[in-house]
Amino acid sequence: MTKSDQSFIRQFSWLIAGLHVLALVLLIMAYSIHARSAKETNPHAAQKVAQRLAPAGAVYAGDTGRAAMLAAQDAAAKAAASQVAFGGSTDGKTIYEGLCHSCHTAGVAGAPKLGDKAAWAPRIAQGIDTLVKHAIEGYHGPDGNFMPPKGGMPSLTDEQVANTVKWIVDQAK
Repeated sequence: MTKSDQSFIRQFSWLIAGLHVLALVLLIMAYSIHARSAKETNPHAAQKVAQRLAPAGAVYAGDTGRAAMLAAQDAAAKAAASQVAFGGSTDGKTIYEGLCHSCHTAGVAGAPKLGDKAAWAPRIAQGIDTLVKHAIEGYHGPDGNFMPPKGGMPSLTDEQVANTVKWIVDQAK
């Protein structure tokens, strides 16, 4: 190997070593800048993790389980009751068109059709209070007809149900 080749290899080696040192310095600087910068935080991250880790169900056993189950049912009933249907409207026609028409137009589950005087006459004869009670609490008739409590919408208030029943009865008179 000639002197010129040895000189080139030595200089090239120093150049490679210098580039390695430069890369190492740049990496250390980048790490220190990254470590000092503020991290973006998601305020909902902990909540999302808790939801992912939450159990899908629960086991209720014995008296403790029964109490927990009843408490959960009460909480669900209160939550449903706190939501007032139809924006709190007490207009019977509005509620009928939004909820009741699906059964009382087609006669589903033995529901008397709107305006059918023959079907409504025996029910009206029982009195408006009885009809309102059946609409609020639900009703299973002897001929197989069925009325779910509050038409299947527990967020209706008793006043809304009563006004709707009165409107429907007025259509059958």
